[in-house]
Amino acid sequence: MRRKHHDLMLWQEAMALVKEVYRVTGNFPRDEIYALTSQMRRAAVSVPSNIAEGAGRNGEKEFFQFLSITRGSLCELETQILIAKDVEYLDDCDDLLVRMDKVFSLLGGLINSLRGRRA
Repeated sequence: MRRKHHDLMLWQEAMALVKEVYRVTGNFPRDEIYALTSQMRRAAVSVPSNIAEGAGRNGEKEFFQFLSITRGSLCELETQILIAKDVEYLDDCDDLLVRMDKVFSLLGGLINSLRGRRA
């Protein structure tokens, strides 16, 4: 069964971001499994999860609120990616950051669209 969030390009790109985060964190040191690895995976998973939850709510106001939470999760994940690069767990995070920028852009577009309808 398809839900309406399945058709959102934002949700689709966020799902791809999760897969990429899981892939790169799989190479982190084993002693990071309960630290940075776990934090990055949880932040990444919360992005499409909040989009889906907001889309499944009763109205645009609630959807907007969940999209704001999504933005916070993206900022958290971005910070964690930069930390992973700084501590040399990631050699090259450019592709990951490009994918993240795409999600940020799509999220901003949807938020602006909802704001326009509310005005």
